[in-house]
Amino acid sequence: MPALPQLDADLFLTDGGIETTLVFDDGIDLPDFAAFPLLDDPDGRSALVRYFDRYASIAERDGVGIVLETPTWRANPDWAERRGYNSQSLDKANRAAVDLLLDIRRRFAIPVVISGCVGPRHDGYHPETIMSREEAGNYHAEQIKTFARTEADLVTAITMTNVPEATGITDAARQENLPVVISFTVETDGTLPTGETLKEAIEATDRATNSYPAYYMVNCAHPTHFASVLDPEAPWTKRIKGIRANASKLSHTELDEAEQLDRGDPDELAADYLRLRNNHPQLTVLGGCCGTDHRHIAKISSVVAGTAPA
Repeated sequence: MPALPQLDADLFLTDGGIETTLVFDDGIDLPDFAAFPLLDDPDGRSALVRYFDRYASIAERDGVGIVLETPTWRANPDWAERRGYNSQSLDKANRAAVDLLLDIRRRFAIPVVISGCVGPRHDGYHPETIMSREEAGNYHAEQIKTFARTEADLVTAITMTNVPEATGITDAARQENLPVVISFTVETDGTLPTGETLKEAIEATDRATNSYPAYYMVNCAHPTHFASVLDPEAPWTKRIKGIRANASKLSHTELDEAEQLDRGDPDELAADYLRLRNNHPQLTVLGGCCGTDHRHIAKISSVVAGTAPA
C-alpha cells in the first residue's frame, strides 16, 4: 500500500466547498449538487481547473502539500442514474476526475495527493435508510474499484452519516488494497445525524475494520459544533487528523432552507482552526466544506502555517 505524505507532514491543505463555490460564485447549475457531469463539458472542465488551481496556488504560496478531492461526491450509482449515467459512463467520469487532478499535480511543485471522493448513497444530512455493512460495501465497490485502477492515492468517504456505510466503504477499499479516510458529519451538538457520538462512530468503525482507515476527518459542520466533544487525551480523538468545516454556524436543516449562502467570517474560521490545532496537534489536514472558498483556505493556511498573525 502506498505511503501517504500527509501522515507525516506538519500541514496539508485540502480544497474548500466545491459545490457551493461552483453554484454561488461561478453561477453553474448543479442538479443534485453533482459536480461530476461538468467533466463532460469543456466549459465545465475549465471551471473545475480554475477551482482546483486556486487551492494548489495557496499551498504553493505557503510551501505545504495539498489533498485534492475528485469532484465525484455524487458519482455513485443512484445519484448518477438521476443524471442519466450508466455504469460505463460513470466509470469514465470517475477516471476523468482523477486525470484532471493528475494534470494539476504535474503543474505545481508541491506534494499533491489525489483522493477519490466517495459520497453517501443517500442525503448527506438526513439519511433516508441505513444500509447494512455488506450492502454498503457492495454498493460503493464499483466506484472504489475504478479509483483503484487509476493513479488516485487513496479514497475519502466524505459526509458519512452512519457507521455501517463507513465500514462498508472501508471493506471495499481494503479489498482493493487502497488507503481510505472516513470523514463523518455531525449536527450542532456534535453527534452524527443518526444520533451516534463521534466517539462511538470512530471506535465502532475501527473495531469492525481492525483500524484500517488511515485516519478520520470531520466535515460539513462548523468547529463550534464539535470542538467541545473532542477529548485531547482520548485515543479515538487522536485518530481524527483532518477538518473540513463549514463556513456557517447554521444547522444542516437551516442550511437546507437558506436561500442565500452563508460564507461566515474567514478570519473567525481561521482562528477556530488555530484553536483546534493548538488543542489537538494531530490535526494537520485542513480545508473547508459548504460556504468556504479559496479565501477561507488562504486565511486558514497562513494563520496555521504561521505566515500571518492569528
